[in-house]
Amino acid sequence: MTVLEHALLNVGPGREDAFLAAFAQARPLIAARKGFLDLRLERCVEHPSRFLLLVQWETLEDHTEGFRGSPEYQEWRALLHHFYEPFPEVTHFTTAL
Repeated sequence: MTVLEHALLNVGPGREDAFLAAFAQARPLIAARKGFLDLRLERCVEHPSRFLLLVQWETLEDHTEGFRGSPEYQEWRALLHHFYEPFPEVTHFTTAL
């Protein structure tokens, strides 16, 4: 059973292009981690400063311990976390049906 990470990212208005450029740099950092399966970044039509991040992992621990405990996560944080207003809640889901 895989795990889907969900985060609603509110980027500071006017910083969307810089965020997308930084995200393009950050994406390989997460994609190279053990247990990573897929990533989607969607942009909200009604609120263009809002993005939906969906990351599929083999296990919850691949994200919470593997990625978050890695040097790559420190780089991810440095590239992306200063864009968020407020900092997002990250939740995890598994298939219900």
